[in-house]
Parts: sequence; structure tokens; C-alpha cells
Amino acid sequence: MKLIFDDKGDNTMLKKVIQTTSMAALLAAAITATSLAALPDNATTVSVPGQTIRLEQKWDKIFPQSDKVDHRKVTFQNRYGFTLVGDLYVPKNAQGKLAAIAVSGPFGAVKEQVSGLYAQTLAERGFVTLAFDPSFTGESSGNPRNTASSDINTEDFSAAVDYLGSLDMVDRDKIGILGVCGWGGFALNDAIQDTRVKAVATSTMYNMTQVMANGYEITMDPQGQYDRVAPQSADARYQMKEQLNNARWESSKHGYTDLAPANNLDPEKDITSETPKFIAEYANFYRTSRGYHPRSVNSNPNGSWATIMPLGLINMPIMEYAKEMRTPTLIVAGEKAHSRYFSEDAYNAIGSKDKELYIVPGANHTDLYDNTQKIPFDKFEQFFKDHLK
Repeated sequence: MKLIFDDKGDNTMLKKVIQTTSMAALLAAAITATSLAALPDNATTVSVPGQTIRLEQKWDKIFPQSDKVDHRKVTFQNRYGFTLVGDLYVPKNAQGKLAAIAVSGPFGAVKEQVSGLYAQTLAERGFVTLAFDPSFTGESSGNPRNTASSDINTEDFSAAVDYLGSLDMVDRDKIGILGVCGWGGFALNDAIQDTRVKAVATSTMYNMTQVMANGYEITMDPQGQYDRVAPQSADARYQMKEQLNNARWESSKHGYTDLAPANNLDPEKDITSETPKFIAEYANFYRTSRGYHPRSVNSNPNGSWATIMPLGLINMPIMEYAKEMRTPTLIVAGEKAHSRYFSEDAYNAIGSKDKELYIVPGANHTDLYDNTQKIPFDKFEQFFKDHLK
């Protein structure tokens, strides 16, 4: 830069440059301060009658922290009074009101695993995102632990929408939801009932009420050849309900806290040549350093879900009004995923005129948990940008 002095030696241009630079610095500082001020404080504790949960303050995710987003741990309530805990991700130096996405899943996972990866990545792409632990699991409240409910877990998504819509930085007319694995079904169920949800996406989804009632409708193949088979019969389902209800006698003595055995194998000891391929894939995610987290139901080597958890899911199916869905919908599944049929069934069931079934070539179910080379983040980003505007 050339500085021009007048004939009196007055450095007028220099003063103007300094003034302009100072003003820019002040403006930048004000913008940063405003951005940070808009973020809530980190939540540290959940304290409700009969339950106190101290929230982890260190970064304990299975994925590295991004330097492109701000992160806060937050709490919010659903309409049943449960306090949910989430990780809020906001693009750094975000300005104005942004579109937002609530993310949860897989079934039995925590926000430090898959949903957090999805949320942080989408925040890097310009959205305010919230990855949350469902009621009864992770850091969220709810007793007895490790249980599930068609109604309450659908409500968890609506409560996340409530929370996002309360933030000054979020345009409440631009909120979407995304469910992974078992939470894909709950996300679709919520979008059917909650007209505030402007776009819904699923990744490698399950319908948990379908699988609990019918069993897996595929061959349990060690080679990963998952041919469709008939669901279990009404007689078989009755026998299963008999076993679960008889288990209530003992479970009721302990406040319904009894846990079933670990629901994922020890990959170093238990996997054989006869193990169905997807069972081995689950174990190699949840029970290894790749995806293990101590608060995850699916990672626990000593127990899993409450013994009588399936009862409510068996008898209270979700997506009963799928034909009435009007929300734009993106359903993503892996080509090689054992769970692909859930996505295909859901796609055929929903009535939305704006819907897409996207199959990821060569991907299995757990590839879409953490394999960033296969998770179609570009597809998710464009879908939400197209419909949250």
C-alpha cells in the first residue's frame, strides 16, 4: 500500500486506513460476541425427582471434534416431563436465522456415536443441528433405564423441534429431522403427526415396531444374502408375548430394571462361520474401539435393554397413518444392508408426493453409521437445503 502525505506532512490516508481497520475489527468482535452470546451455556446436570445425572463435560465422542462448529451440551423437556440431553452444533460465526435439524439414533446408541457424527457434519454445512439421547437412555432422564416406547420416543423428536424453535438463531419455519436405524422409523412417525417438521430423512432405517412384532423378515445368512421371508406367525408372536409377560413377575419385584443379556456379541470370542453377517457387523461396531461408548445400550457387555421392553413396541405399531404423510421425505439405505427392506416398505407406505428412496451402492447397514466415504452427506445436505428454505 502506498501512503500519500499532503504538503503539510499530514498522513490523512494513514488515519483513514487505521480508522477503517479499527472499525472492521470492532465489527468482527461484535459479530463474534453476538454469535457466542446466542449459544446457551453448557448443561452440567440433569436433576429430576428420583434421578440425578451428571453430564460429561469432556469431548467423549467416537469422532473428532470439528473446528468449524461451536458445540454446547443442552437440555430440554418433552411433554411427558422427561428431560432430554443433546449436543447442539452451530456453524462458527453463524449470522441470522438458520435452518435446523434434529438427529437421533441408532436404536440403543447414544449421541456420542452415530447421531453426533451426522449432526456435526451437517452443522459444518450450514445448519444448526441437535443430536439427542432419547428418553430412558444415555444422559437423558427416565426410569427404568434402557426401555423404549412408540409414543414417547416419537414425542422425543417433537420435543427436539420445540427446543430448536425456541432458539433465536433458528428459523422455526425451517426445521427438519433425521433418524438413523431404529430412529428412522420414529422420525417418519413424528413427521406424520408433527406438521412443523418441514423435511424428514432417514438413514439405514428400521421400523422397530415391525421387527419386534414380526421378527426379521430375511434369511439370517452368514454370507450376507438377505432374501425376504414371511414374518413370524400370530402363534409365534403369541408365544413370544407369553414369555415376555411371564417375565414381568420377576421384573416387577425390581422396579422393571432387569436387563436382558448383551445384545451384541464379543467379536473376539463369539463370532463364528455360522454367525449372520449383519450380527457380526453390529458387534464389530458397538463392541470395538470403532464405535464403543460406555453409555450405549448396544455397547454394554453385561446387559442391554430392559427384559420386557419389546411389549409396547409389539402392540403399538408406528406409521399407521403413513398414507397421510405430506412432509418431503428422503429415505437412504445401503445396497447390501440387511435392513434395506424397512426402507423399501416405508417408501411404499408413505403418501408424500415429494419422496425419494436413495440406495447407496455397496453399503451395508453399519457402513452408514460412520463410514464418511459412504454416508451420502452431499445428498442429505442438498435435500435439507432444498426443503428448508
